Order: sequence, then structure tokens, then C-alpha cells
Amino acid sequence: MSKSSGTANGGGVGVVGLLQVAFIVLKLCGVIDWSWWWVLAPTWIGAVLVILVVCGFVVAVLVGATTTRQKR
Repeated sequence: MSKSSGTANGGGVGVVGLLQVAFIVLKLCGVIDWSWWWVLAPTWIGAVLVILVVCGFVVAVLVGATTTRQKR
């Protein structure tokens, strides 16, 4: 019987997760005086990058479908 960690890649938190937790702890302890937008930046920057990649893929598929139709 094999152990399952509950995650798809078998990993733990990751670099972005650790950075996010570190920023939140530093903000709550008063060590940094950043806006909450910057404290939560690792999360929203990652989300924006995923959205941009998905949009780029959709555009590439649509352009490919359009050029395929025009060749017929």
C-alpha cells in the first residue's frame, strides 16, 4: 500500500506559499509597513500569470483555427 500526500505532485507548500506566509507574519508583527496589496502579492501575481498564460493559449488556438479555415 502506498502513502498519498493529498496533493497532485506530492509536494508541500512551495516557495510562493512560504513567501506568502512570511509576508503575512511580518505584516502582523509590525516588522514591515507594506500595503496589504503587496503583502498578498505572491498570490495575486501568480493568479495573474496563470490568467495571462490561459488567455495566450486561447488566442493561439483561435488564430490557428482561423488560419486553418482560410486555407480551405
